Amino acid sequence: MAAAHPTSIYAVGATLGEGPVWVASDAAVWFVDIKERRLHYFRPDDGLARSWNAPAQPGWILPVAGGGMLVGLQDGLHRFNPETGGFNLVHETEPHLPGNRLNDAVVDAKGHLWFGSMDDDEAAETGRLYRFADGRLHDSGVAPVVITNGPALSPDGATLYHTDTLRGLIWAIARHDDATLGTPRLFAEIEQGAGYPDGPTIDAEGCVWTGLFGGWGVRRYAPDGRLIATVPFPVANVTKIAFGGDGLTTAYATTARKGLDDRALQDQPLAGDLFAFDAGVAGLAGHRVVLAG
Repeated sequence: MAAAHPTSIYAVGATLGEGPVWVASDAAVWFVDIKERRLHYFRPDDGLARSWNAPAQPGWILPVAGGGMLVGLQDGLHRFNPETGGFNLVHETEPHLPGNRLNDAVVDAKGHLWFGSMDDDEAAETGRLYRFADGRLHDSGVAPVVITNGPALSPDGATLYHTDTLRGLIWAIARHDDATLGTPRLFAEIEQGAGYPDGPTIDAEGCVWTGLFGGWGVRRYAPDGRLIATVPFPVANVTKIAFGGDGLTTAYATTARKGLDDRALQDQPLAGDLFAFDAGVAGLAGHRVVLAG
């Protein structure tokens, strides 16, 4: 892979930019700013940018089959209409855990939604992994952690990658035809001092890319767990990438200002911006969430 050079393409200055997703029908990147409760849309070809306020912290935003978007707000799954800015609750998630919020998600080939939750105070092991399908919420059975990230799915959908951010661990889990999961096996461990693994993304070769919060870059791991590439960034907190553009070879990366003091912000004026770089490899086309009814 040739050397990549991430460039800021949208000076949004997000406190906690997260969850980028390329929506081909819009030729645009959607993403969220969790802490500022904002949804963002950016079209790279002409620089068109739009933003909306959310009624609670949004963990992610994804396109829905039939139109509109689905947003993971702190209290549950909400359908969002960009034309009106309105939100409609589709399903509550964890009403018994008001200190939790949602964090990161992916859609499988059947349109089923896989997503995680986390303790908003980043202390208690209350974060769980769920699947939402046919109007029902299913607990995956994976052991709870403080901060879930991902999940992400291999090109054939047979492996689900699940990140335990605070422990610096990325797990690979067999995903069966009936959508049940096997026993997690350790896929990669981020060494101390290299940052925390944030949102994972899979490319067309089955390699796992992970943003590094506090690690000044993005890493790419081979399907067997070997570290094969690192893309350095001019900002410390890189949260997640999404593949988009022509041929899905452009990587769009969200970043964050969260946790940076005044001196760090002076040294990192681009912190919180949306970045882009040539990934040198294609990503996978995304799927739309299929909602029952």
